[in-house]
Amino acid sequence: MCVIWGIPYLLIKVAVEDLSPSMLVLARTGIAALLLLPIAAARNELRQLLPYWAPVLAFAVIEIAIPWVLLGAAEQRITSSLAGLLLAAVPLVGTVIALATRSSERLGLQGWVGLFLGLAGVASIVGVNLEGAGVLPLAQMALVAVCYAAGPFILQRWLADLPPLGVIAASLGVAAVLYVPIAAFSLPEQMPSAKAIGSVVALAVVCTAVAFLVFFALIAEVGPVRATVITYVNPAVAAVLGVAILDERFTLGMAVGFVLVLAGSVLATRRGETAVPTPASPLDPASESA
Repeated sequence: MCVIWGIPYLLIKVAVEDLSPSMLVLARTGIAALLLLPIAAARNELRQLLPYWAPVLAFAVIEIAIPWVLLGAAEQRITSSLAGLLLAAVPLVGTVIALATRSSERLGLQGWVGLFLGLAGVASIVGVNLEGAGVLPLAQMALVAVCYAAGPFILQRWLADLPPLGVIAASLGVAAVLYVPIAAFSLPEQMPSAKAIGSVVALAVVCTAVAFLVFFALIAEVGPVRATVITYVNPAVAAVLGVAILDERFTLGMAVGFVLVLAGSVLATRRGETAVPTPASPLDPASESA
């Protein structure tokens, strides 16, 4: 997961040179849905979702529809490296959500130190690497982080007893349908380049269809908050690819900030002695949400 979801920042950066963010989301979700929906239907995993249409819709909007278009819009103004590094804060946001919803173990001194250390890291990354981006793309990235942290909680609380393949296939299909009328107003004026088309296909097949199946298995194994710690390595992969392939600049502020966010995330999500485990579920046998 660390590698698979470290690649999209590079692919999105390439794709949005020829496609609008909404068109990219439509293509990515549409292709992935076409791959997964027939499999889910053959396994009779879609009919079971009907009574849970509301949380499925919420998951599709919060985990896919909103963050993916915001990420594409932000990467029109900031580098893929910076985008990836900013999303290293997802575990910190997940910890805050767990505290706010009281669905997690209590946060001790170590956890609070981790939160503040992580925030200092984000400030270091942002403060030294604005690169003329302005407030808008940074606000977009902040909302992306919130959505990515909230999605697994929706999954665990309302959709844990449902078949994972059916949930993600339906969510991708819903997101694709939602973006049909939106993307219709931003069709490309000319045929996208081969690089852009290749990026979309890779995003849809590898970074979406395959990735979500693996991600669901990861949540089942370690819980929703610990599942988001894949962002420990995602930013490093994104930064290396951005520097190596797109000739993006990697600054001292990025390096220092990433180390602080990494250390803060480890402390904030580390299991403490006073942990209060959440109830078990078939999709989350580990029952560890922080």
